[in-house]
Amino acid sequence: MDAIVDPRPLLGEIPHTKIRQFAAEAKALEAGDLRDVCQPGRRHTLLLCLLHQTQTETRDQLVEMLIRRMRRTRNRAIERLHTLQKNQRAIEEELLAVFGQVLRHAGATDADEEFGRNVRQVLIEQGGIETLGAQFHAMTAYHNDNYLPLLWPIHSGGRSTLFRLIGLLTLESASADTRLLDALEIVLQHQRSRRKLLDVTLDLGFTSQRWQAFVQQRHDGEVLLDRHALELCVFMYLAEALQSGDLYVAGSGAYDDYRTQLLPWDECDRRLKDYSAALKLPTQPSRFVSELRDKLEELARTVDAGFPDNSALRIDQDGTPHLIRQVAQPLPQGLQAFEQAIRERMPERHLLDVLKHVQHWSSFTRHFGPLSGSDPKLEDATKRYLFAVFGFGCNLGVNQTARHAPISINRHSLRRINAQHVTVDKLVAASADIIREYSRFELPMLWGKPNVAIADGTHMELRENNLLGEQHIRYGRYGGIAYHHISATYIALFSNFIACGVWEAVYILDGLLQNRSGFEVDTVHADTHGQSEPVFGLAYLLGIDLLPRMRTWNDAEFYRPYAGAKYAHIDALFTKTIDWGLIETHWQDMMQVVLSIQAGKVLPSMLLRKLGSRSRKNRLYLTFRELGRVMRTLFLLRFVSEADLRQSIRTETTKIESHNDFLDWIGFGGPVIKSGDPVEQLKQVKYMELVANAVMLQNVVDLTDVLARMAEAGLPVTPELAAKTAPTIRDHLRRFGQFDVDMNILPPPLQPRPLPFPVDDPK
Repeated sequence: MDAIVDPRPLLGEIPHTKIRQFAAEAKALEAGDLRDVCQPGRRHTLLLCLLHQTQTETRDQLVEMLIRRMRRTRNRAIERLHTLQKNQRAIEEELLAVFGQVLRHAGATDADEEFGRNVRQVLIEQGGIETLGAQFHAMTAYHNDNYLPLLWPIHSGGRSTLFRLIGLLTLESASADTRLLDALEIVLQHQRSRRKLLDVTLDLGFTSQRWQAFVQQRHDGEVLLDRHALELCVFMYLAEALQSGDLYVAGSGAYDDYRTQLLPWDECDRRLKDYSAALKLPTQPSRFVSELRDKLEELARTVDAGFPDNSALRIDQDGTPHLIRQVAQPLPQGLQAFEQAIRERMPERHLLDVLKHVQHWSSFTRHFGPLSGSDPKLEDATKRYLFAVFGFGCNLGVNQTARHAPISINRHSLRRINAQHVTVDKLVAASADIIREYSRFELPMLWGKPNVAIADGTHMELRENNLLGEQHIRYGRYGGIAYHHISATYIALFSNFIACGVWEAVYILDGLLQNRSGFEVDTVHADTHGQSEPVFGLAYLLGIDLLPRMRTWNDAEFYRPYAGAKYAHIDALFTKTIDWGLIETHWQDMMQVVLSIQAGKVLPSMLLRKLGSRSRKNRLYLTFRELGRVMRTLFLLRFVSEADLRQSIRTETTKIESHNDFLDWIGFGGPVIKSGDPVEQLKQVKYMELVANAVMLQNVVDLTDVLARMAEAGLPVTPELAAKTAPTIRDHLRRFGQFDVDMNILPPPLQPRPLPFPVDDPK
């Protein structure tokens, strides 16, 4: 890993953001371009930054490989267990039949000798004691879903790779507990040993009871350790500890010690007053706790008092709540004719012409160009950039785009533009320019509030054998997850590309904090996978109202504000009590995390990846979870008592589903992301987001004009009818044919027309 040179001592005084910028610039350059860098010291600085960034990313990728390998080993063992259990049902029935015969003989005679002869005869007829014993041990080995005995055959084929991988990483404990690292040292010492049992002294307190029983074997009155079981146990717990932050990798990025990236508390203390004032949060832990407790108590009393009038809510005797399905809102009269009139008047356009118009209005390609900031030195650069956005955004790739484009557009120039002129940050900046133009129109404000966002993930197929790809359980296909945040006004705000095995809620807050659109989002909707108790807690401290559509909301636990709280009608809902002492004790730790996120030192996803269910020893996890229990209980109480809230959540979350369909239409070049590079995979998602936003801006321009002309013609145009339109309409758009664009034919300047009726201020 450090065979060339360790660049960290040489880059100590350069800010981390600058290192990343120089590394991206060096990566985009070809060898000949790098040799042409003549400024003294610049070439070496670029190379050192590239080496540093590559080493950091490589360590992260090695950890990802370890985590994914162990997760895949466990999943395959569980699959084999289920197959075995299914196949062994016949054996179970045969053994039960043998037991039934034994019971019949026991009831037929009181003579022990006769009973013994009869039982032995039954055992002989069913294959003998040895056969039946083998069947019995095969059955009992996997009782209680015990998949541990099935792990080794799956693990053994790749163990040498895992040992090589571990040898490349410097693992450190984030606490004084080094028992797992001590166990790893024993495993490394006996990597090539052929002994089945090890006579070593080792504290296995970091493992579960099931693992301890699996690893420890009694032999001649002594407790020895099964070498294979110990190796499996250590690697499984290594993967979990790296995810939870109990272990970290020195010199990595996402898996380094997150505590070193937090602001010092002295700096946090200086920021605390202004931050708390902006979010109306108390600056003292005791007041913070007392206000939350009062809020939970007051809402619970209010919901309890309103229960007799809440005809939609029913509570079973066991405390399980049920809500009557809401009736769909009636559609405005004349909607079908209104939509037909719009379809007849929408102008036909090709996607390339849409991109040309949007470029003329927003100049979004101004962000593209060499990372050094020098002149792009491309003939007709804007046209080439538009073809690159079209080709990559529609997932055509450089070959298909060049095949149907003018002769001046070739695959080499498209590939070079993508590699050297376009980055993820530049695509985000380009999209932000389009969103700003979009927000100038009144029509989007009829569709939703600009302070509301919706988040959801959709599966995208990948070629096999790459870092982010996995077999997704829900979708049943190999790939990754494109995780999108869209505004309630439909425009796409942020997107990410994540592995299938990651809980989507980990990334829900990133999109809001990295949002550059100008929309100040403080409310976010998601599905079941977009929420968890720690996410509810962190969202609250970041000033974000999390309102998910939870499929299994009635399985979630409601928490009492205090042990003696009793309610006349809804008491059965509450099963546990909030630990306010835990929240008050670790309030400062939570605020240090939140203020560090607000300062841009760390991303929420980095913290939430470590604050998962694997972090049960982590007091920070326990505190955020406890705060999240308060906030989720508050949400659930509102959810069961406010019909308008339930209707709003349902309305908003259907928008992201239509957005995902819209992206499928835009990516007509195929459903598979062809690159195996995680950076290029994310760029592919950003390209699609950019094209989608360009189409929506063009549609808003055309819809506004069409509505004005319809009103002038005397056709009915009302706010209720206009609110049922959407910027994702596409029947009038063309994607196929010979690709060309005339840069001399440009639309008029963008001057948003008012709608033919008054529009309320969305704020």
